[in-house]
Amino acid sequence: MDKKNIKKVVLAYSGGLDTSIIIPWLKENYNNCEVIAVSGNVGQASELEGLEEKAIATGASKIYIEDLTKEFLEDYVFPGVKAGAIYEEYLLGTAFARPPIAKRIAEIAIAEGADAICHGCTGKGNDQVRFELAIKAFAPNMPIIAPWREWELKSREEEIAYAEAHNVPLKINRETNYSKDKNIWHLSHEGLDLEDPMNEPLYNKEGFLEMGVSPEMAPDKPTYVTIHFEKGVPTAVDGVEMGAVELVTKLNELGGANGIGLLDIVENRLVGMKCRGVYETPGGAILYKAHSVLETICLDKETAHYKALVAQKLAELTYNAQWYTPLTKAILAFVDSTQETVTGDVKLKLYKGNMINAGVCSPYSLYDADMATFDEDEVYDQKDSAGFINLYGLPIKVMANMREKNGLDKLGE
Repeated sequence: MDKKNIKKVVLAYSGGLDTSIIIPWLKENYNNCEVIAVSGNVGQASELEGLEEKAIATGASKIYIEDLTKEFLEDYVFPGVKAGAIYEEYLLGTAFARPPIAKRIAEIAIAEGADAICHGCTGKGNDQVRFELAIKAFAPNMPIIAPWREWELKSREEEIAYAEAHNVPLKINRETNYSKDKNIWHLSHEGLDLEDPMNEPLYNKEGFLEMGVSPEMAPDKPTYVTIHFEKGVPTAVDGVEMGAVELVTKLNELGGANGIGLLDIVENRLVGMKCRGVYETPGGAILYKAHSVLETICLDKETAHYKALVAQKLAELTYNAQWYTPLTKAILAFVDSTQETVTGDVKLKLYKGNMINAGVCSPYSLYDADMATFDEDEVYDQKDSAGFINLYGLPIKVMANMREKNGLDKLGE
């Protein structure tokens, strides 16, 4: 990439620390190029306030603020919920969000005739890979600028100093400088005291949690919530039909108020290192739990067990920037086929960080109370089990006879 040929750059812009200083940095280092900021709104709420004024004031020629929230939930998050895709307990809040944002950035860059796309991801993180592989899927020949792989800045401290020297306004300071990612599905916290796994997260410190409260601060009274699913997709809360955005917002409120969805893990990053993250996913945790409960009565054993293997693979593909690939497409098609009868209601009791199953029903339930009862029944002949056990255990019996005949120890001795 010859810098002299870079006259117009589309920047993935969040208004956070990294992308705020990238605008003046690009103009300083890329021949005063035109910078067009693109912000993907995936439900980060207050973080979008004043974004347009800030981008223009710091040197952008214009800014696109694209509302992708509905698409984000319906086309990326809900398929993940249907699959049960979880990466090392992490509900993939950032990993789900990057593909739709990068896709829209690529589309705008092509429409604007841009010479390059720029992002603010660090060279240590997963997001650089997620952005760039998604961009390659839609703009395969577009040059990509990644300042963290070029500039002399080595830390967030130095970034703050750069911002102050260039009069770039920030919403953070050196004391509250957690690295965060927020959308309608989750909020992540990294850095500062969290870099030492021995430090307990400051859940009860004012301002640390943004989507809810700690279990200790939650009410002493449980909250019941009933979620309705149609073919694996959540469509109603407590009998009220809702669209995706309204539904997740409602569950975030209920979950957050009851200390639901907090996760503190050291995860295995795509780039090879371990990293600690603290996550808030109140509504998402509820949906994953409720969907899992519903599947216990709607899926047959073999499908459920095989689907768990597929869920693990989809989680890895999503985490590892492989959303726009043939395998992901194929897995999602398989998952959709398993959801044909995953329709029904799940009631959960939310209490101080716990989600307790309080009831489940479906018109397609495979649970047969007459068959499973411990009381007298007329549908199951217990004598049938003897023949089943004899046939099922035949290989073990044959093996034991052979070993005894040849003077070998019994297996397990």
